[in-house]
Amino acid sequence: MPDTTVPDLLERRAMDAADQGVVFPDGRETYPELARSTRRLSAALWALGVRPGDSVGLLLHGCLDSYRLWLAAARIGAVTVPLNPRLKPRELSYMIENADLRLLVTTAGFAPVLYGALPGLADGVPGRLALDAAPLLRAVVALDAPAAGLLHGLDETADPAGADEARRALRASDPILMLYTSGTTSQPRGCVHDHASLVAEGGAVAERLGLRPDDRFWAPLPMFHCGGFDVAIAALAGRCGMVHVGTFEPGRALDQLERERCTIGFPAFETIWVPVLEHPRFPEADLSALRLVINVGAPERMRAMQARLPQAVQTSCLGMTESFGFCCMGSPEDPAEVRATTSGVPLRHMEAEVVDPETGRPVPPGVPGEFRFRGASRLVRYHRDPETTAARIDADGWFASGDLVVADEAGRLRFVSRLKDMLKVGGENVAAAEVEGFLCEHPAVGLVQVVGAPDARYGEVAAAFVQLKAGATATEEELVAFCLGRIATFKVPRYVRFVDEFPMSGTKVQKFRLKERLADELKAAGITEAPVLSSRAGS
Repeated sequence: MPDTTVPDLLERRAMDAADQGVVFPDGRETYPELARSTRRLSAALWALGVRPGDSVGLLLHGCLDSYRLWLAAARIGAVTVPLNPRLKPRELSYMIENADLRLLVTTAGFAPVLYGALPGLADGVPGRLALDAAPLLRAVVALDAPAAGLLHGLDETADPAGADEARRALRASDPILMLYTSGTTSQPRGCVHDHASLVAEGGAVAERLGLRPDDRFWAPLPMFHCGGFDVAIAALAGRCGMVHVGTFEPGRALDQLERERCTIGFPAFETIWVPVLEHPRFPEADLSALRLVINVGAPERMRAMQARLPQAVQTSCLGMTESFGFCCMGSPEDPAEVRATTSGVPLRHMEAEVVDPETGRPVPPGVPGEFRFRGASRLVRYHRDPETTAARIDADGWFASGDLVVADEAGRLRFVSRLKDMLKVGGENVAAAEVEGFLCEHPAVGLVQVVGAPDARYGEVAAAFVQLKAGATATEEELVAFCLGRIATFKVPRYVRFVDEFPMSGTKVQKFRLKERLADELKAAGITEAPVLSSRAGS
């Protein structure tokens, strides 16, 4: 139906998929139970003054309430703004104000960071806040325990009349989510999506994956990331269950996949999936129910991950927060090499094109160009940023992604790099993703991120930050030698730094922090030029 909303989907699943539902580490509810609990919670939000179009923030670790409250807010036409629990006070302050939050729901454990983000909160009148840092914010609710300046709990016995009236007035064109971009290269922006965006996405993903009523769709991506909502809405559309790991930890994830007999997984990033595959208990874990895994990564990495779990078909996808996650997706029926090297074709509700980033003209298959898309799941707008909205979305509705891709003759897309993740080494273009993929072939390398390091001779050179596999060893000289003669010398990292963990923004590595770290190190050491390398003879 063209005017279907997300609450419509939930109510349908309460009738035709009553034995399925949602599982989190702290609880589970069937779809009929969710329909009832979200009605009660929507009445509680209404009683606190939340009205259609208002922004409701959720600052919660992965839990059942992070799912229930999203649906409750959606039921009355409010816009959910999920916030990353790892944010620091300064970052939280920016998002709370920028999102125009009227209500923030959290737990008492976040009170200290909120006091830093919102001066005066601890001394404010709960429910009647007047804070300079967040002029529209009227209440902060702690679900679990009292805290100064915060309301304690939500009243699930509130009169539902107002919330029910708002539910009847809800339309597919109403906004439902504001998801903030990861902020890896700039200040995060709020991407606004409406009900129609989510409903179209859910139906298209369910179709491409062939979801069945007995499927259990596993999600490790957090519920402040579009990937978490992608799985939620696809499960609703596909009449199957959703299983969420909560706060990700490899051992917990492996246990949940096995215990809940999950059939489809969307780890997406190698930073999530590789630690599961390399967990000491992985060889003995019974993952025989898992039939499909969705990942992204360099072909070498995709092949390696597929080999570790051969009984489950692995496919890939392409998208971003602005496309509500999935825009293109491979098919489980594609040949293995196609699934390892491409991200498939657009979903049924989306269009994609590959264009010259300078002229905007389409380029032929095999020629790299900028990935542009339009369709039902394209963001409506950037919140409070009409200039960027206009700059990224043209008059025909095409969104300029900033991603460099290549299409094959069948229209399947392959991610090459971010346009801004291209290094310029002595005039030569170097895609960081290409070097990362190559280094991952080294047996000791677990994860790798390549950035540009300043250089007086070449302008910049490649530098690799490497996280080794558990128990493995390697030296900088060894990894440089591994590259020499096998990739062009101008692509070879001149510096290799080993790390135990990467600076993260949600699920993405903050490369600018790695760049800053190395630039500061080189400056302090007085190094302005990288070592000169030469390729081995005959290569």
